[in-house]
Parts: sequence; structure tokens; C-alpha cells
Amino acid sequence: MPHLTTHILDATSGTPATGVPVVLRDLAGAEIARGQTDADGRLGLGPDQLEVGDYTLTFATGLYFEGIGVETFYPTVTIAFTVSSAAHYHVPLLLSPFAYSTYRGS
Repeated sequence: MPHLTTHILDATSGTPATGVPVVLRDLAGAEIARGQTDADGRLGLGPDQLEVGDYTLTFATGLYFEGIGVETFYPTVTIAFTVSSAAHYHVPLLLSPFAYSTYRGS
């Protein structure tokens, strides 16, 4: 399992957000990994171990909503977070066209 995983749930439909492009970068902007959420809205990104430091995950939410024919206020969602240990990091995104929330999952 990668050191970092994410999951996107479309709160409007109550279903996983599939095919959402996601990019992992360090805080300086250097790309570390990219991928797309699977049929369950899940994605593992990056190396087996991220170094201690600050990172961002950018979700192409506008492309997702465009693909399902829904207008959205957020073309992208970027979440900044800190890796402070070798523990697994899970960063879920609860998404709707006009709001989103996140938390550190397990």
C-alpha cells in the first residue's frame, strides 16, 4: 500500500467519484505522482514512503462534474497537509458541486 491514499465521495449522489485526476506535489510545486480515482473513488499515490514535509493534493473536480453534466463552483480542490511520520496517510474528500470537506482518515 502506498504511504498516501485518498477517496472521493460525491455527497450529492452518495456514490464514489470515479475517474477524478489527482496530482500529489511537494509544497514547492514539484510533482511527485498523479493518477485517477478508481470505480470505488479510491487512489493510492506516491512512493512507498513520503519524506517528512508539506505536500498538496490537487483534485480536478471541475472535470469530474463536467463529465456528469453538473455545474460546479470549484474547478479544482487543493488540500495542503503535513507528513510528520512514517504512518500511513489517508486524505479523503467529501465533494458536492458547491462545497467540500476533508479530514485525516485512517
